[in-house]
Amino acid sequence: MQTEIVAVKHDPKRRALGKGLESLLPRRPAAVVPAVQAEAVAEPEPVAAPIAVTKAELGKPLEIELDLISRNPFQTRTHFDQEKLHELARSIEASGVVQPIVVRELPEGRYQLVTGERRWLASYEAGKTHIPAIVRHVSDEQAMEMTIVENLQRADLNPMEQARAYMRLSRDFQMTQEAMATRTGMSRAAVSNFLRLLKLPEDVQRRVEAGELSFGHAKILLGLDAEAISAAAQKVVALSMSVRQTETYVQGLLNPEAKVKAEKPEPIQDANVKAMQDKLQQSLGLRVKIEDKDGKGKVIIEYGGVDDFGAILEKLGGE
Repeated sequence: MQTEIVAVKHDPKRRALGKGLESLLPRRPAAVVPAVQAEAVAEPEPVAAPIAVTKAELGKPLEIELDLISRNPFQTRTHFDQEKLHELARSIEASGVVQPIVVRELPEGRYQLVTGERRWLASYEAGKTHIPAIVRHVSDEQAMEMTIVENLQRADLNPMEQARAYMRLSRDFQMTQEAMATRTGMSRAAVSNFLRLLKLPEDVQRRVEAGELSFGHAKILLGLDAEAISAAAQKVVALSMSVRQTETYVQGLLNPEAKVKAEKPEPIQDANVKAMQDKLQQSLGLRVKIEDKDGKGKVIIEYGGVDDFGAILEKLGGE
């Protein structure tokens, strides 16, 4: 039986990440089909010889046994919504898996998940024995990047899961914050802010992970000393404080003398100045205050560490 051959040029240049999962999925070459040897002729070796692969290797899903697939060790999501998982299982039971998972080969005929863990788990719950999967040849670094990008695109990760994912990229693959920002489509300031969450005490990290505290709450609490954060977080949760209320509360803890003084009503801020202040805050990912009087004043940028200060210098064109 003849195997149809398709010539595909091998592109050794690695595509930039953060542009969708397809840019992270290098095609997996199949074994070269042996050809009848002709008489040797001295010819110059081509610079980029095409790799012969079968049509089945050009992204066509294969039916792979669920038991032959191992979990993804780079999975960044630690919590799955069980109700949504049950709903997906019922859908798979009725209609099958619509979108194939992505796996990579392991020794002894086994495979390892790259993306699609929810579909894999739900298929087990639905009583399936096989699942459609696309096999890709990817490194550990690419597998982890693909997992992070998929989860970030789905917006399923909680802030602490994102923070730990970025830490793994930094620790295991020596990526800079700039590289992580480029590969995940985030701003450098955002990556820095997520990493700062790891400075929170363990009990406060658990509150963020459980959804009791938002990313905004956590960023404000980081302005306190480590020993004061837990007590403040407990009070914020107990009183169901908004982010703005939390900011006022934390400022009161940082400046207790201000409570004694009679508070002056804040002057009404010009709408144009307020718009520029909000724009700067969004661009830098930091708290910014513009004090303006008759066209003169000052811009105050608050930062919580060396990384934030570096991001400010970068935005201002410094080295």
